[in-house]
Amino acid sequence: MRKLISTVLLLLCIASVQSQSYLGFLTDNYSGVHGVINNPANIVDSRFKTDINLVGVSAFIGNDYYGVNFTDIFDENYEIEDEAREFPKDKNNLVGNIDVLGPAFMFNINEKNAIAVYSRARAFFNVNDINGETLEGIIDNLDDNINFDVNQGSAYASAHSWAEIGVSYARIIFNKEQHFLKGGLTLKYLQGLGTAYATGNNLSIDFDANTATGNGSVTTTGEVAYGYSDNLEDDLDQVEVVSGATGVGADLGFVYEWRPDYAEYTSTDSKGKTYMPKDVNKYKLKFGLSLTDIGAISYNGTQENYDFNRTITQNEFEDLDIDELERSYGTPILSDSERATLPTALHATVDWSINNRFYLNLNTDLSLTSKDKVNASRITNVVSLTPRFESKWFSFYSPISVIQHSGFQWGAGFRAGPLYVGSGSVLSLLISDETKAADVYVGFKVPVYQSRPKDKDGDGVLDKVDECPETAGPEENYGCPWPDTDGDTVLDKDDNCPDVAGEVDNNGCPWPDTDEDGLLDKDDNCPQTAGPKENNGCPWPDTDQDGVLDKDDNCPNVPGTVANNGCPEVTEEVQKTLNEYAKTILFDSGRSSIKAESNQVLTGILNILKEYSTAKFKVEGHTDSAGSAKLNQRLSDARANAVKNYLVENGIDQFRLSAIGYGEDRPIATNKTRAGRAQNRRVEINLVKE
Repeated sequence: MRKLISTVLLLLCIASVQSQSYLGFLTDNYSGVHGVINNPANIVDSRFKTDINLVGVSAFIGNDYYGVNFTDIFDENYEIEDEAREFPKDKNNLVGNIDVLGPAFMFNINEKNAIAVYSRARAFFNVNDINGETLEGIIDNLDDNINFDVNQGSAYASAHSWAEIGVSYARIIFNKEQHFLKGGLTLKYLQGLGTAYATGNNLSIDFDANTATGNGSVTTTGEVAYGYSDNLEDDLDQVEVVSGATGVGADLGFVYEWRPDYAEYTSTDSKGKTYMPKDVNKYKLKFGLSLTDIGAISYNGTQENYDFNRTITQNEFEDLDIDELERSYGTPILSDSERATLPTALHATVDWSINNRFYLNLNTDLSLTSKDKVNASRITNVVSLTPRFESKWFSFYSPISVIQHSGFQWGAGFRAGPLYVGSGSVLSLLISDETKAADVYVGFKVPVYQSRPKDKDGDGVLDKVDECPETAGPEENYGCPWPDTDGDTVLDKDDNCPDVAGEVDNNGCPWPDTDEDGLLDKDDNCPQTAGPKENNGCPWPDTDQDGVLDKDDNCPNVPGTVANNGCPEVTEEVQKTLNEYAKTILFDSGRSSIKAESNQVLTGILNILKEYSTAKFKVEGHTDSAGSAKLNQRLSDARANAVKNYLVENGIDQFRLSAIGYGEDRPIATNKTRAGRAQNRRVEINLVKE
């Protein structure tokens, strides 16, 4: 009996295997068909056209009772039950899992749909609520015949192995701007390979040893029941697969991606159809939620019950073996069916794209199967934080995890083309001397990646939306060069007259000549009225409307005659009037000063000169012959200039006037009479004809 107990307890402790698979690898966007393991939605909008798995094996070893130094295990003299550090509790929990992913493939049917088909073999066992505080002393106490008392209470154990063929379908549900949602479903056919379970209730052992005679007593309480499938009834090396042990299972999952930079990945063709490249990740944050392993397998099997409520002698207890135990305590019960429940679990993940190469993933796996459920497999709860480097042909990741029962684990793994290798605990194994878990996975696949979209002409517009893939052109014209139909160097998109050659400055249109005066409107100051080039396309004005254009009119604001260049012409009558005024100008005797009574006359002269503003006049001074000729010449000169100065001072341009004295040389009457001499003393203002 001692050997039986010690062997069972030792195997349960050292052979437990953690239930998570491919820890770290499943966070990779290039995990391919492996993505269906945790979430079937992963396969659509994948970085693969197709991914073919050849074989992959994942195994995790761990427990919460023994802690070991990893390097000591390779010592051939190492005895784990003697040298490992023990962590006994009133409820130690042990689980186990081996996951083999056989031939499998995934395929993206089109942009919105993908499928996967896979084969998989799995093995689980669970041992819950074992009172580990008693394990370290039971074997030694039995050997030494020492009294001890074990109060186990309730305990549960199960083991299950099965194969499955799964078919997964995933589809994009919603894809609008920065929001993207996809979902997936896996249905799987299950072939049972064998199941066994055991439950205990109110279990206790009271060992009252008699060291002198060896005739002590052992009192046990509680009930134990265990069952197993029919194919496990014989020895394990004779296990056969039974055709009746089948079932169905299902996985369901969704993935949401937040794509704030969606516009950078979106191209649109001329028909409004959008395209996103398939070879790159487009999200900043990705959220995944899935429910896996919904289902069970029905077996034909047997259940046996044991009633331990009795007292036997010390010798009888030590001599018990399995066969004796069955005869003394067991009651076989045949059962038509044993239902083995799958390890149903909830998975949630958040993936942060730091940039297009570095990512940070937070993942949790939660068991939805109660640990005290009979004949049910369950996973252990896990929370993992995994930084990773990711590219098409190579990824590296280092998961940092807290695993239920086994505590902190730190691992590393990589994917290099067809090879993937990793461990969720390799680094913690190397740095800790009391490791409670160890794991490893390895596999080979044939990845066929999504190709990078082509851009044959190198214009930055992908061929998928490029209407001229062989000729470079701008994105706004869907990859085609802008035409220049009329060949005027103004592209049709900017040409207001695309079919008629024109000028760049007039938006591709020829400049018009609206008034047809030979001067283009752009240079014509009067584009609606014909005019000569010399006047910038405007007709010459005739402001005074005297028939002489302003450009030729010396008096543009005063009507005149053509003969006098547009200025009014001084007629003989005007000239006569002018001189009649001039002759009446009075001077002080013998002097050149003008008398005040001549002001009215001078005003009349000023009005006439101003009326003929361009005419030039000569002011002439004359005297009689009285006195010397020299004196008369000087006096006539002075009086002519006195009149000129008066006229200039009162607004007449000095350049229109000249003054000259003729003395007594030009009499108009005889100097022999008083009346004649009076006529000769005069001033004349005469028109200067040019």
